[in-house]
Amino acid sequence: MSTTIDGVTLLDPSEMKPKDATNGALGKDAFLKMFVAQLSHQDPMNPMNDSEFMGQMASFSTLEQVSNLAAANARIADSMSSTSAIGLIGRTVTYVDADDQVHTGKVEKVTTADGKPFLTVDGTTGVDPATITQVA
Repeated sequence: MSTTIDGVTLLDPSEMKPKDATNGALGKDAFLKMFVAQLSHQDPMNPMNDSEFMGQMASFSTLEQVSNLAAANARIADSMSSTSAIGLIGRTVTYVDADDQVHTGKVEKVTTADGKPFLTVDGTTGVDPATITQVA
């Protein structure tokens, strides 16, 4: 609910929540578009000073590097997951299936689908390594 005081409209903070799935996070493409729009609409008689410009460029550079770091971390996590699954080949594992039934068997092979590893345990394919409760 908004309130108007002396011609100024004050918004309730709950009305200012972002409407998209990013929770208001500004991605590098949106940041760059906003930066270019700011540059193209600035007053030519009163342009942005050098320190403001350098600060915004540094912010963009930082955003770019953080995005690259997040992507690299995701690749490392996927690689570690696959490596852990491969280490289970030949081991006897106990896992819980989708029906909450407990099964025990020997891991025969590892396959990947959509970058995620799945095990074949005693002929049963598609066993998610996250469902393993015991390794012998």
